[in-house]
Formats: sequence, C-alpha cells, structure tokens
Amino acid sequence: MRPAKATAAAVTTILGVGAAAVAAGRYASDAALAGGSPRPFPGDRRLTVHATAAGQVTLTRSFAALRPGTYGLAGRDTHAIVGPVLDRAPEGSADTVVRRLERVTRGSLEPGARVRLTPQLHSGDPLGGLGLDYEDVEIPGELGPLPAWFVPGDRDTWVITVHGLGTTREHPLNVLDFLHSQQLPVLDLAYRGDEGAPRSPDGLAHLGESEWRDLDAAIRHAVRYGAKRVVVHGWSTGASMALHAAVNSALRDRIAGLVLDSPVMDWRVTLRALASARGVPTALLPLAVRAAQGQTGLHGAPLLDTSVPETLDTPTLIFHGPDDTLAPWRPSRELAALRPELVTLHPVPQAPHGAMWNADPAGYEETLRRFLTPLM
Repeated sequence: MRPAKATAAAVTTILGVGAAAVAAGRYASDAALAGGSPRPFPGDRRLTVHATAAGQVTLTRSFAALRPGTYGLAGRDTHAIVGPVLDRAPEGSADTVVRRLERVTRGSLEPGARVRLTPQLHSGDPLGGLGLDYEDVEIPGELGPLPAWFVPGDRDTWVITVHGLGTTREHPLNVLDFLHSQQLPVLDLAYRGDEGAPRSPDGLAHLGESEWRDLDAAIRHAVRYGAKRVVVHGWSTGASMALHAAVNSALRDRIAGLVLDSPVMDWRVTLRALASARGVPTALLPLAVRAAQGQTGLHGAPLLDTSVPETLDTPTLIFHGPDDTLAPWRPSRELAALRPELVTLHPVPQAPHGAMWNADPAGYEETLRRFLTPLM
C-alpha cells in the first residue's frame, strides 16, 4: 500500500474507533442519567414471592431480603409494605426468608410474582397513602410549573421535601406522617424530569447541579405563602440540591436547617454506580463520565472540593451509612469532621442508598425530632 493510502486508512481507522468510543460513552451516560420511571439501584435484584399467609410473606433468600427494617415491595401492578424478618424460618428450605407483611396497597401478592424491595413505602398521594388532607399546588419554576403536594400545619417553619434518584415524591411520604405530627407544614416537591414537571432541556438528570433551581423556586413559594423559615429534607440528589440551595439561593437566610439523607457529593462515583447498575460494561464507565460532562455540563468538582464546606452556615443533620454503594458515605463523614459545630452525622448501618429511615424508622424519627425542635 502506498504511504498516502496507508496514512488515510490509519486515520480512518482512528476516527472510526474514536466515533465508536464517543457513541459508547454517550450510550453509557444516557443509561445512567436518563429520566423517567424509577429504576433499580446497585445491588437490587428481583425476588420471587414463594408464599403468603396471615401477616407474612415468603421471599427468595438474599442479602436484600434479609435487610432489617420496613420496606416497600414493588412488582408489576402490585405494591405492598413489609416489616422485619421473622424469627421463625420456613420449613424445608434454606433458600427463602419470611418477612412480616404489613399490608398490600395495590394489586395482590401471588406465588411466583417477581418483586423488589424499595425504600419507597407508600403508593399514591398523602390522602391515599396516609389519610392526610393536602392541596395540589403549582410552583412557578424556570422551566415551567412544578407540581407539589402541600400538607398544612400550624407552625411557620415549613419543611420542603425533595426526593432523589430512582424514586418519586411518594418517597418522602415515609416521614410525612411524623412531620405532620410535629405540626409542621410540608411541601413535597416534584422537579424537572418528574412526572407532571417540565423535562430538563437535554432530557437527562444533572445529579442536583441544575435541579437545585427548582428547589429554590419552592423556597420562594413557601416564603410567599407564609413560611418564616424552611427546613429542606432531601434524599440522594435531593440532598445535593439542598446543599446547593443553602449556599447559592438568594433566600438562603430563610433556610433554618438541612436534613440530608444519603447525599450525593461525588457525582462521578454515583454516575459510575448508576451506569453499572443499568448494565453498562465496566470498560465503558470512564467513557460514561466523559460523555456526561459533554452532554450535561457536569463539569463541577465533587461538593467537598467546592466552597460548600467553608460557606455552609446552616445547621445540618446527615443520615448516611457504610452500606450505601451508590453514594458512599466517606464525603458525609468528611463534611461532619470539617464542620463539627454545624454538621451532625447519624450513621445508619445495614441500609442501602436512600433507605436510612427504612432501616430504623423509630431511631430516625427520634433523631429528626431532636434536630427539628430548636428550629421550629
């Protein structure tokens, strides 16, 4: 082959490989950040319902099925609430586990059904899920109207709840009954990418880096309608949004406290975990990070490498634990160590991402009560 032709062939090959790498990276990034319906997290696996009886359900034995606490059990057209693992083992099988069945909230649990444990306990709105009266409100956001549920209370400190990855605004219903018992008004927000809310312009999640502006709109709404102070209670990327708002919002002086559950503070680690959980091969994970930077503008450093630790001046309670593989808890420990006068870390063992309440509801709510009391 002549030198010119050989050079042209080599360049064509290189360009072809480069184009393939870009396409692979974009595929991986889209798999991790695509909006839409909730998706499973790392470590999640489908379980088979083997049997049900009065107040109990028998499931495939796995690490997830043996987790302590209270969880939702979600499958195709079915949803239930399950409590702790029961002491008595099923007869004749080492491959199953029995949990307390609190109630079936939608459909029916039939033997052979395929289900997943989820931290999202309730299905429906506050009235249907908890029997609490509420109002549907619309919050003006920069991309369009944002739907929210408002549960009234007697106090002038409002709590704004912000769900995170893989869940919907039904997830904060886990703590809504408790917050209502403290007479706190609660605004449960749906933000860009959620059902009924505007799409992000690129159709992708930004892990809190742009979504926080929808939370900022919710803070303005709360202040406009009577809140003297707000406490932001966020899960996962909702917790990241809370941190962004606490240092960037023009109304940050109205934020009396932050409650951060499983905060995402290093978006690169979380994006890799999301991509892996959604079937992206390991070799493509570095490409997913680069593609996400190009597609979404996620060029920001992990939150601990920004001005957040120095500029944060809001009392903060973090619920996090060592079993979170989606948003590892090391940054939470570091933030608490950097700002011990302001940040309290409540460790929760044996809890996956976003499920700190599920692992120990009573302990979570008592810790939350002590934190909120001086802020009311």
